[in-house]
Amino acid sequence: MNRVVVGLSGGVDSSVAAASLKDQGYEVIGLTLWLMQGKGQCCSDGLVDAAQLCEALGIPHHVVDSRDLFATNIVDYLVAGYKQGITPLPCSQCNKTVKFSPMLAYAQAHLATDKIATGHYARISYHPGEDRYQLLRAVDRQKDQSYFLYDLDQALLAATIFPLGEQTKAETRHLAAQFNLHTAQKPESQDLCLIEAYGSMQTFLDEYIQTHPGEIVDQSGNILGHHQGVHHFTIGQRKGLGIAAAQPLYVVDLDPSKNQVIVGDRHTALKTECTVQQVNWVSIAAPQNPIHAEVQVRYRTQPTGVTVIPLGTDEQSGSRVKLVFDDPQFGIAPGQAAVWYDQETLLGGGIIETFAQT
Repeated sequence: MNRVVVGLSGGVDSSVAAASLKDQGYEVIGLTLWLMQGKGQCCSDGLVDAAQLCEALGIPHHVVDSRDLFATNIVDYLVAGYKQGITPLPCSQCNKTVKFSPMLAYAQAHLATDKIATGHYARISYHPGEDRYQLLRAVDRQKDQSYFLYDLDQALLAATIFPLGEQTKAETRHLAAQFNLHTAQKPESQDLCLIEAYGSMQTFLDEYIQTHPGEIVDQSGNILGHHQGVHHFTIGQRKGLGIAAAQPLYVVDLDPSKNQVIVGDRHTALKTECTVQQVNWVSIAAPQNPIHAEVQVRYRTQPTGVTVIPLGTDEQSGSRVKLVFDDPQFGIAPGQAAVWYDQETLLGGGIIETFAQT
């Protein structure tokens, strides 16, 4: 059976994914997850665009009310993290627990297929000898989204198609025009739907976390200024500190227990290593010995050399590793994802837990 369920957000990427698969002869069914209300591709205006697309393509369109799931797995997850002084990364969490897994479950239970597709820029390759699927970077490195997909397991990779992985964003726009899709000129969305809905992460967090004015201090405890809430800051941040200093200052740590933001110069924001929890080994089985790879500690950072040292598994933190960087890294933030690669192949990733100073 050549049936596939395509996740539609109402944006140009998912629209082209659906149109391309239909053009290739697939029986395409559109599926939109209603995650939240307001502006943005994941929200109510995206539902309208997705419905219009399905009507234009002549394909069925299903809408699943996932607002409670999104509120629990993403909103509550973010709020709890920021209250603890960490900077959670919602997108990888959302991809597995809110999008891919529920999409596949719905497709199997209601639409008689075990194939799903999305408009993500990434690639999947199957290696019969190892009986394992590998997750690869997209051809368009500027749009590559594999970093946010590190938490997908083998079952999800086996079920997923990424129609855009072999093309550039410019080619996607061109195809949208060729298919005469009304989303062809739709503006690029934000990386984070919550920012589109609320205007900024600070506005979103202020809806859920009460502001408590506190101190901005240096690493010796000297008071340099004041803030309106620890949750307004993230490690590595330079702008918006409201401090006049002889040299640029950066957030180097957050202490919610003392309601303090700790700042220092750029050198003090460099880290030589960190530990990572909830590790998912994607393209290879979990190694028993250290391996050398390239790591990204944030989506937009350049890959850098790293030694990945397995630390075993425990019930609370799952699989854990230590990352020892070839060169000290700037702005390592607990709660963000560290994802490591062997050239184009995503080996594994997890959530940054703690870090060590230079």
